[in-house]
Amino acid sequence: MTSQALSLVETAAFIDGLWIEGDDSFDVTNPADGTLIAQVADLGASETRVAIGAAHRALPAWSAKTAKERGAILRRWSDLMLAHADDLARLMTAEQGKPLAESKGEVAYGAAFIDWFADEAKRAYGHTIPTPMPGKRLASIKQPIGVCAAIAPWNFPIAMITRKVGPALAAGCTVVVKPAAETPLCALAIARLAVEAGVPAGVLNVVTGKDSSAIGKALCDDSRVRKLSFTGSTPVGKILYEQCAGTMKKLSLELGGNAPFIVFDDADLEAAVDGAIASKYRNTGQTCVCANRLIVQAGIHDAFVARLSEKVDVLKVGNGMTEGVQIGPLINAKAMRKVGDLVNEAVLAGAYVTVGGGDDPFDPQRFFSPTVLVNVTPDMRLFQEEIFGPVAPIVKFTTEEQAIELANATPFGLAAYFYSRDVGRCWRVAEAIEAGMVGINEGLISTEVAPFGGVKESGLGREGASEGLDEYLETKYLCFGGVG
Repeated sequence: MTSQALSLVETAAFIDGLWIEGDDSFDVTNPADGTLIAQVADLGASETRVAIGAAHRALPAWSAKTAKERGAILRRWSDLMLAHADDLARLMTAEQGKPLAESKGEVAYGAAFIDWFADEAKRAYGHTIPTPMPGKRLASIKQPIGVCAAIAPWNFPIAMITRKVGPALAAGCTVVVKPAAETPLCALAIARLAVEAGVPAGVLNVVTGKDSSAIGKALCDDSRVRKLSFTGSTPVGKILYEQCAGTMKKLSLELGGNAPFIVFDDADLEAAVDGAIASKYRNTGQTCVCANRLIVQAGIHDAFVARLSEKVDVLKVGNGMTEGVQIGPLINAKAMRKVGDLVNEAVLAGAYVTVGGGDDPFDPQRFFSPTVLVNVTPDMRLFQEEIFGPVAPIVKFTTEEQAIELANATPFGLAAYFYSRDVGRCWRVAEAIEAGMVGINEGLISTEVAPFGGVKESGLGREGASEGLDEYLETKYLCFGGVG
């Protein structure tokens, strides 16, 4: 990292405007080579309750500010993130592993959420309601829900925080953030910039720690926390859902996915291949919305496989700091084992590899080769589970009805994609697919101005857009009597 990037490194947690060292620390390492980057404060449940208290005390003054005043502070924060974009990107690549170009893109994406909600807060409109009887006037207003908890994942260590914190702060809420133990440095760096932007003490708190279960339970159990937002696996999301029941918290859960990527015979072949690569191999396949199952119609199947394999074969694998690298490391050894097991099981069951298929020669312990598998069947585990690696399994289909059936044959419903030049089919398939988001002739769909979220076991609620602000607001009905 450059000296400027290192200047953004904070190793203490951030609570009530203070940097808290704690009694213990944990290592943050570079997934590309295993080198130690920093040792970060290892806090637990007791410190989490202190952070909740700080957020609770800061709530009245922050919520009393006008939306315009809060928006001005948020806009300065967004501007500071963009001003430090190169350094934040280097920090992200160091602790998360994604290629530097992708990290720069994420910094801009993360800042865009802060900027969007800085403006959107001014549109938290209530309503006047036509009265049903003389002498009464009815109205509704929207108010901040209160103290919020945000539990973020490691795969997008800035954008998944700003997508939660941006609307919360814009709405007038205060927040306690728990970043992933793999990637706490980005969270602490943007917290530092938030202070510089003028976010008051206690409004934004960052609790770092290895014991995610204890910290999460403290957030769930505390009645002062009125809203919890979590991005991560479905099993963990279900645990948090249960733990929040006791205090009836409002929840946003962005959980696992198993996105289908359907290619119909009438698709633009080059566009479909490019879309598949963009969706599948971004962040080394470690995204919840990446194409997990490629479902290709028989008439275009062989041409698609040949062209996809050709392009995947030349993807550059390596340390994300190296110019031109497109595929970085998997996050840890556990991820390597999982991806390898899924591929090996599929091959033993009859699938075969056209490209890749195993540990990459660049570093067999940390990098998995970008892979394409054909002759995959729906009963294989890598068709049924989220792979979270650079592996594209391809299933052949014949009819539109069969494609929809295959796409929906999962308990998950986060994102889906398909390619077709038939306008009627585009509407039919988009409406029939059970997913919260559908990309039609497009492999990259995420943006701060559109609602992000899933159906079925992929979660609850939406992030981004006006719907994202509503997640942090309560509607209050006002009935005035004795009027007129």
